[in-house]
Amino acid sequence: MSENTVFDLNDHVSLITGGNGGIGLGMAEALARAGATVVICGTNTDKNAAAATRLQALQTSAQALVCDVGDEDAVEAMVTGVIEAHGRIDSCFVNAGVGGAAASFVEMSTEEWRRVMRVNLDGAFYTARAMCRHFVERFSQGDTSGGSLIFTSSGSAYFGQQRGQHYGASKAGLISMMRAIAVEHARHNVRSNAVMPGWIESEMTAPALRWETFVDKVLPRVPMRRWGDPADFGGIALYLASGLSSYHTGDVITIDGGYHSF
Repeated sequence: MSENTVFDLNDHVSLITGGNGGIGLGMAEALARAGATVVICGTNTDKNAAAATRLQALQTSAQALVCDVGDEDAVEAMVTGVIEAHGRIDSCFVNAGVGGAAASFVEMSTEEWRRVMRVNLDGAFYTARAMCRHFVERFSQGDTSGGSLIFTSSGSAYFGQQRGQHYGASKAGLISMMRAIAVEHARHNVRSNAVMPGWIESEMTAPALRWETFVDKVLPRVPMRRWGDPADFGGIALYLASGLSSYHTGDVITIDGGYHSF
């Protein structure tokens, strides 16, 4: 059976926050190839335009929106607008995030803590809440097709990351929220899962992956002996968006080339 037959996402609408680069764009491209209507959002208009061009080469209905997920009103307006434009949203990839930038934990400012939490945790909450509201409303109206929420987490949710206490805390909180949603909204046929990446080549990780000392120490700990590529997340995106994952919820799925197992 061909991949296009297995993952036929025609008539499927997917929203990807932070979808203008990195893992989010890798997921968006796979969804577009499978026929889904893809809407991405980000705050950088140049990156949005470049991502939209790439996606529209695969699917003419792809769209890029400007949205700061840390702004509650902006998230509500975005979700409402996508639903009005397309009639529904079937899957949402809660992917937008920022990295930490503290010299040390004792020097971490309250402003830096809140900057990371605002996007990584508050933004995920605003997005997931708006989506669950949409899924529950559809269910109450007799549409039992449900929906799928997919959160992008991090190994720092489980393992200590020096100078990244705020980043790790935000990603751990995200996993707890994901599991609580899975339990509460399974009755509405809502699936809620998280993806935990390893070291993936992206704008966020570029400083580390281009640092020779880091590469020499960390790359040998990756059994696949390479950094991940955003395209490596296409398969899991298709699976979690599609009906093939209809009984899969409350899980954290690791895509890391074996890094966290070694």
